[in-house]
Amino acid sequence: MLAGIYGLMESFLPFSFMKYDFIKNSFLAILIITPLFGLLGTMIVNNKMAFFSDALGHSAFTGIALGTLLGIANTDLSMAGFAVVFALVLNVIKRRKTISADTIISVFSSVSMAAGLVMLSKNGEFSKYSSLLVGDILSIQPKEILLLFGIFLLTLVFFGCCFNALHAQSVHEALARSRGVPVAAVDNAFSVLIALIVMFSIRWVGILIINALLILPAAAARNLASNMREYHRFSVAISLFSGVTGLLLSFYNDTATGPTIVLAAAAVFFLSLGAKVVFHL
Repeated sequence: MLAGIYGLMESFLPFSFMKYDFIKNSFLAILIITPLFGLLGTMIVNNKMAFFSDALGHSAFTGIALGTLLGIANTDLSMAGFAVVFALVLNVIKRRKTISADTIISVFSSVSMAAGLVMLSKNGEFSKYSSLLVGDILSIQPKEILLLFGIFLLTLVFFGCCFNALHAQSVHEALARSRGVPVAAVDNAFSVLIALIVMFSIRWVGILIINALLILPAAAARNLASNMREYHRFSVAISLFSGVTGLLLSFYNDTATGPTIVLAAAAVFFLSLGAKVVFHL
């Protein structure tokens, strides 16, 4: 199946770009992961969860460290398991509203990353995982691409079932609850989905930049869109454009792929912001 897709891509893209298998793999991964981030980012921005997704990324090292201590060889599994627990606990504390949500998230983010770094550095294993900071999309393998595609389909199903509830919750939580929306359940499900996507993507995207890829396309789309439908379409299109453009630029300029994609997304954001100011969008 992948061979047929690669053959189709080669007919549309420069041969010098597509002659390497790792480029083909990374290009296909970007075609899957960037629309996923664009779609997810809209609801993250709408629900004011930008700090939340960032905190999840920072918790990756703690997940790895705990997995190492417990003898779990699969780091993806230990990161995902810890992230799900982390997200649910954070939601419970956040709902108590004893202190502001951004303060709670910032504290959890700092503590989880510091704890992970301390545990890994004590065992002398941190150097093995330092690549997670910036990620390496060029190292992705076909089986991992299929995993990303499965997550993409899961996200589409989730949005198909819960989009109205999520949107209602982001507009007015109390009103959504009065209309029978199970706010806590939907919020927990969305948080778990974010946790899984962040953890399964972090190896290729990077801890330091994954939040930027989630937020920048959605923020740019918000500058341009006049309604919710346009907002989602613009976000997915901008995310896809930034991913492909960043990969091409990194290939021809020999730069790190993840940060180059972020800079492409940032350029679109500032252009959209300028357009909003000039044309009063």
